[in-house]
Amino acid sequence: MLALLLLAVALGLSNFAAAIGIGVSGVRGRDRVRIAVVFGVFEAGMPVLGVVLGQGLASSLGHVARWLGGAALIVIGVTGLVLARRGPRPAGRPAGDGGPTGDGAPRPPASGLPAPGRPSWRLGRVVASGLALSADNLAAGFALGAYHTGLAVAATVFGVVSVVMSLAGLELGAALGAAASDRCELVASVMLVAVGCAVAAGVF
Repeated sequence: MLALLLLAVALGLSNFAAAIGIGVSGVRGRDRVRIAVVFGVFEAGMPVLGVVLGQGLASSLGHVARWLGGAALIVIGVTGLVLARRGPRPAGRPAGDGGPTGDGAPRPPASGLPAPGRPSWRLGRVVASGLALSADNLAAGFALGAYHTGLAVAATVFGVVSVVMSLAGLELGAALGAAASDRCELVASVMLVAVGCAVAAGVF
């Protein structure tokens, strides 16, 4: 079981690194749980899908998926950079949307809207990130034979470890984001680009 846990940690490192970047941008507690669960589902499901597809196909797709996943993370990070560089819109925007008040003080954004210059982590964006991070794990299922562990147990361990590591990364990222202040979205986007490059290069 210890060896299986170590494998799960190794597979979850990319999720941990990406979660730090996402946490830096600032996400609410409910969104943190959603992000961690989505990451965990993909981390658990990809090795199982690899077994279903077969070793040869999963291995081939794994190499391609590594590049595609890295590219997708880079695109997500660059999109965040563009949005962050745009910053808040000038005066004249709708009331309650973060524009200045009559006395010149900034007006807080309306309830439920993301802060100006920060893209919200909606479900579609989270799913795209989770798929990109775990797509290269298709071939991991074939390593499970060496651990003499059932596929269901292994998938559960992968998922739980991924959720824990993602939550830890989000918490660490939130602390870093507080220190980065108004540059937190820039830092988060740069980190996602870096993780994407690492995934494409096979570091994770």
